[in-house]
Amino acid sequence: MTPREKALQLCQKFGYLGIKWEQAEYTTLSLENAKECALIAVDEILNSIHTDAFSYTNEEYWQQVKQEIEKL
Repeated sequence: MTPREKALQLCQKFGYLGIKWEQAEYTTLSLENAKECALIAVDEILNSIHTDAFSYTNEEYWQQVKQEIEKL
Protein backbone atom coordinates (compact mmCIF):
# COMPACT_ATOMS: atom_id res chain seq x y z
CA MET A 1 0.00 0.00 0.00
CA THR A 2 1.43 3.38 -0.95
CA PRO A 3 1.68 6.20 1.60
CA ARG A 4 -1.11 8.02 -0.28
CA GLU A 5 -3.40 4.99 -0.13
CA LYS A 6 -2.69 4.53 3.60
CA ALA A 7 -3.38 8.23 4.25
CA LEU A 8 -6.74 8.00 2.49
CA GLN A 9 -7.59 4.75 4.29
CA LEU A 10 -6.84 6.24 7.71
CA CYS A 11 -8.88 9.39 7.05
CA GLN A 12 -11.77 7.32 5.73
CA LYS A 13 -11.69 5.08 8.78
CA PHE A 14 -11.72 8.03 11.15
CA GLY A 15 -14.31 9.88 9.06
CA TYR A 16 -16.76 7.02 9.15
CA LEU A 17 -16.42 6.21 12.81
CA GLY A 18 -19.76 6.77 14.43
CA ILE A 19 -19.77 9.18 17.30
CA LYS A 20 -22.80 9.10 19.52
CA TRP A 21 -23.65 12.41 21.09
CA GLU A 22 -26.19 12.74 23.84
CA GLN A 23 -29.59 11.75 22.47
CA ALA A 24 -28.38 12.11 18.90
CA GLU A 25 -27.83 9.66 16.13
CA TYR A 26 -24.41 8.55 15.07
CA THR A 27 -22.58 11.08 12.97
CA THR A 28 -19.39 11.21 10.94
CA LEU A 29 -16.36 13.40 11.38
CA SER A 30 -15.55 16.18 8.95
CA LEU A 31 -12.53 15.71 6.73
CA GLU A 32 -10.55 18.13 8.90
CA ASN A 33 -11.39 16.24 12.08
CA ALA A 34 -10.68 12.89 10.43
CA LYS A 35 -7.31 14.24 9.26
CA GLU A 36 -6.51 15.42 12.78
CA CYS A 37 -7.31 11.98 14.21
CA ALA A 38 -5.26 10.25 11.52
CA LEU A 39 -2.31 12.56 12.17
CA ILE A 40 -2.50 11.80 15.90
CA ALA A 41 -2.42 8.08 15.12
CA VAL A 42 0.56 8.44 12.78
CA ASP A 43 2.41 10.62 15.30
CA GLU A 44 1.90 7.90 17.91
CA ILE A 45 3.36 5.33 15.51
CA LEU A 46 6.31 7.59 14.71
CA ASN A 47 6.96 8.28 18.41
CA SER A 48 6.90 4.58 19.20
CA ILE A 49 9.42 3.73 16.49
CA HIS A 50 12.27 5.00 18.63
CA THR A 51 11.08 3.42 21.86
CA ASP A 52 9.50 0.11 20.86
CA ALA A 53 10.60 -2.85 18.81
CA PHE A 54 9.56 -1.22 15.54
CA SER A 55 11.83 -1.50 12.56
CA TYR A 56 13.49 1.76 11.65
CA THR A 57 12.70 1.03 7.99
CA ASN A 58 9.03 1.83 8.73
CA GLU A 59 9.76 5.41 9.75
CA GLU A 60 10.12 6.76 6.22
CA TYR A 61 6.85 5.11 5.17
CA TRP A 62 4.92 6.65 8.07
CA GLN A 63 6.49 10.06 7.44
CA GLN A 64 5.19 9.83 3.87
CA VAL A 65 1.74 8.76 5.11
CA LYS A 66 1.70 11.81 7.39
CA GLN A 67 2.61 14.11 4.47
CA GLU A 68 -0.17 12.60 2.36
CA ILE A 69 -2.75 13.17 5.14
CA GLU A 70 -1.68 16.79 5.39
CA LYS A 71 -2.18 17.21 1.61
CA LEU A 72 -5.82 16.03 1.75
